[in-house]
Amino acid sequence: MSDLTFNKIAGGLLATGLVIFGLRELTAIVFEHEPPEKAGYAVTVAEAASEGGSVAEVAPDWGTVIPVTSPDLGKAISAKCASCHTFDAGGANGTGPNLFGVLGGKPGSRPGFAYSPAMTEYAASHPVWTWDELDQFVKAPQKHIAGTKMTFVGLKKQDDRVAMLAYLHSLGSTLPLPAPKPAAAPTTAAAEGAAPAPTDAAPPAAAPATPAAH
Repeated sequence: MSDLTFNKIAGGLLATGLVIFGLRELTAIVFEHEPPEKAGYAVTVAEAASEGGSVAEVAPDWGTVIPVTSPDLGKAISAKCASCHTFDAGGANGTGPNLFGVLGGKPGSRPGFAYSPAMTEYAASHPVWTWDELDQFVKAPQKHIAGTKMTFVGLKKQDDRVAMLAYLHSLGSTLPLPAPKPAAAPTTAAAEGAAPAPTDAAPPAAAPATPAAH
């Protein structure tokens, strides 16, 4: 085989290789795909509503819920508080003040206990631990009274707080139980939602024509 023939064959093979290589690179560029940082499927999750956009919790109707709540339920829940508080009449203060008679009493007034300046300031403008005030304090002490010594995270479940207040109400409280709130009247929208009276009733039959006098 002459050198000229060999050069033609080699040149053809080289050209073919360059074409194949070029097509492969072009395909990789056109269909390039970046792998995900983490394996798995991308799932869109709706963001939870912010605290500012959440629905505010409605205060319990104390006159309705307390009479049907057993103080024993609250006594069981009070075990979470027993490391800091005592509940018996004349009981000693601990890390926190004795809580006998606290509901209806004056905030920051238990003898012998050194309250925080935040609680003392709160007591100056809130002379009584009312149902709603004590409920909100037990729910989130640091949020309700910033700077209080009470570092307990709070009872987040409303049912637990209702039971706890029922128990505190049984411990020498003189705070009267509010009257149950009246049932809400039906809204105008509900009244308007009533089905309208049917309008497709057959019209009354026409009275027979009076015969002309003869």
